[in-house]
Amino acid sequence: MLINLKRNVILFSLTGIIVLSACSKSSDTAAPEVTPPTTPGSTDLSLKLGTNTTFGNILTDADGKTLYFFAVDANGTSGCTGGCELAWPVYYAGNETAPTGITGTDISTITRADGKKQTTYKGWPLYYYAADTKGQISGDGSGGTWFVAKPDYSIMLASNQLVGLDGKNYLADTKEGTGSSIYLTDAAGRTLYAFAPDKFNLNTYTKADLSNNGTWPIYESPVLNVPSVLKKDMMAEITSAGKKQLTYKGHPLYYFGPDAKRGETKGVSVPSPGVWPVMTLTTATLAP
Repeated sequence: MLINLKRNVILFSLTGIIVLSACSKSSDTAAPEVTPPTTPGSTDLSLKLGTNTTFGNILTDADGKTLYFFAVDANGTSGCTGGCELAWPVYYAGNETAPTGITGTDISTITRADGKKQTTYKGWPLYYYAADTKGQISGDGSGGTWFVAKPDYSIMLASNQLVGLDGKNYLADTKEGTGSSIYLTDAAGRTLYAFAPDKFNLNTYTKADLSNNGTWPIYESPVLNVPSVLKKDMMAEITSAGKKQLTYKGHPLYYFGPDAKRGETKGVSVPSPGVWPVMTLTTATLAP
């Protein structure tokens, strides 16, 4: 009887091993290995419009993780690669469906030099900040070049080499030189200039009939929001030749017509350096 009991135990154990083995193979077949997503946030990465008590309207993913702009990307391409991506992971929504409150044509996708796709807003590639948790905005202002992504900036900042219409490199002090300068752009990364002879909140360039507005178009914008390294009270809205014009520290702001692409700075050399300078954080305020 004891021998029969041992035999039954052995048979039961062997049967269990066979059953478990079969279940394991079945599970392996039914559930192939899944690589977890490398992008932070939820599996639904759709672009969302959120609100924050400090920053107001901001762009997030569907999980509420904050998105950012990089000043180096004013030309519409990503300047954050390699080690930079460890701190600022690329955001890709997978579609361009616009959330309520966002214009659909402002959302697009680029293919980066490394082959990755990245969602853009008003031409600015979007990123996460790796140190953020849901609802945090701890990356804003980092290095003076990273800013929370907002839909309602009237001014943004670029950080790039200035290249004049003459093909020469310039610095923000209007002298020839090689190196990045941080300067003002509109919300879509198009360079803004001042006219050296202008007076405090007074446009002395534009003719009443707007006949020269095509060369140096007035920057028409109300005072909205600005990057956190600036202050809204640095801005004002004036009327010039019947148009509303934004000013910065008393300087009326203009585009340069031949800057056909965002990020271009051809106006810095026209007609000579210093006549139409870009605006920077340290630009002096015009005296009233």
